[in-house]
Amino acid sequence: MIRFQSVTKRYPDGTVAVDALDLVAPSGKITTIVGPSGCGKTTTLRMVNRMVTPTSGQIFLDDQDTASVPAAQLRRGIGYVIQNAGLFPHRTVLDNVTTVPRLLGWSKQQARTRGLELLERVGLPTELAKRYPTQLSGGQQQRIGVARALAADPPVMLMDEPFSAVDPIVRAQLQDEFLRLQDELDKTILFVTHDIDEAIKLGDQVTVLRVGGKLAQVAPPHEVLTRPADDFVADFVGRDRGYRALGFTHPETRLPLQNEPTVHLGDPVSAAAERAGDGWVLVLDEQEHPSGWLATTSLNGHDHIGADVLHRSGTVAHTDDTLRAVLDAALSSPSGRGVLVDADGQFTGTVTGDVVLAAIDEERRADIGDPGVVR
Repeated sequence: MIRFQSVTKRYPDGTVAVDALDLVAPSGKITTIVGPSGCGKTTTLRMVNRMVTPTSGQIFLDDQDTASVPAAQLRRGIGYVIQNAGLFPHRTVLDNVTTVPRLLGWSKQQARTRGLELLERVGLPTELAKRYPTQLSGGQQQRIGVARALAADPPVMLMDEPFSAVDPIVRAQLQDEFLRLQDELDKTILFVTHDIDEAIKLGDQVTVLRVGGKLAQVAPPHEVLTRPADDFVADFVGRDRGYRALGFTHPETRLPLQNEPTVHLGDPVSAAAERAGDGWVLVLDEQEHPSGWLATTSLNGHDHIGADVLHRSGTVAHTDDTLRAVLDAALSSPSGRGVLVDADGQFTGTVTGDVVLAAIDEERRADIGDPGVVR
C-alpha cells in the first residue's frame, strides 16, 4: 500500500505542485493518476521514491515512512518505468534488464537467468538480449523498460506515462500485455497518464487531480464515468463518458442472437447471392471464423468469393463481452449487424444495435430500481 498523508510540494518561487494530498493506493492494485498539464501528476509519483522531496506531509509504503529509508535503498526496492523507457543506450538489452539485481549483489548468472525469464514474460524473444536499445522498436523498448522495473521483483512500481511515445496500435498492445502481467504479479502500481481512456482501462481506481495538485476525485473507473464528483471531473472525463461506461457493464442475461446466413471463402458467388437477403452476407473461413462482410453488388466479374472483395470495417465481439464492445460491433458493421464469436473465435450469431440498446435501457432501469424490472 502507498499512502499519502497531507503531502504538499511547494517550490522556492511559491509554485504549489501538489497541495495537501491525501491518497491511498491499495496493495496489489493499479491506481492511475490523471489530470491536465500542471496538475502535479509526475511530481506526485516522484515523491514516492524521493526523486522529489515533499515540502510537508508523509508518504508511507505499508506502514513505513519513506523519509526514514535511505534514498538509494528506497529506490532499489521500487520499480520505475518512464516515457521512452529510459534505457542505457551503451548497454545491451540484458544488461539493462539486470541493472538493479546486479546493484543488489546478485551473481551474474542469477541476474542473467532472471533477465532472460523477464524478456519472455513481457513477450519478447530472448534473441534480443544481446542487442542495444537503438536496434529495437519503440514498443520493444517500452517492454524492456517494464522488464527492468520488474527485475528485482519489487512490490511497488511507479510508471510515468510509459506508453505515450508509441503509436496507438502498439500502445493498445502494451496496455493489454501490462494488464496480463499485473494479473499474474499483483504489484502495487501508481500509473501516471494524460490519457483518460488509458486511466480508465488500466486503473482499479482512478485519481483525478486539478491544476495545483488538488485531489478532485478518486474512485473506481465506472464511478468516475457515471458519477463524476463535479463539473471539472465531468468535463475532463469527456462528454462520451456514458458510452465508455458501458465498457464495465455486462448484460444480465445473454443477448438474443440472430442465426445469420453465412457463406465461406471460396464458395461460388451464386451462394452469396442466394443468402444475402439485404445485400450483405457474412463470410467465414474454414475454421468458422468471421472473415468479413460481402456486398452482393461487388460480385460482378467474380466466380468465387475471395478475400479481396470483403468489407473488414466491422469489429467482432465475444459472447461474454461488455455492452460497449457488442454495441460497437453493431455500429461498425457495414450491414448494421454486429458479429459475435465464442472463446475459440468461431461465429455464433449476430446482434443489431436496437437489441443492444434495449439491453442497455433494461440495465439502466434496473440500476435505478425501476419497479418494472426484476433482478
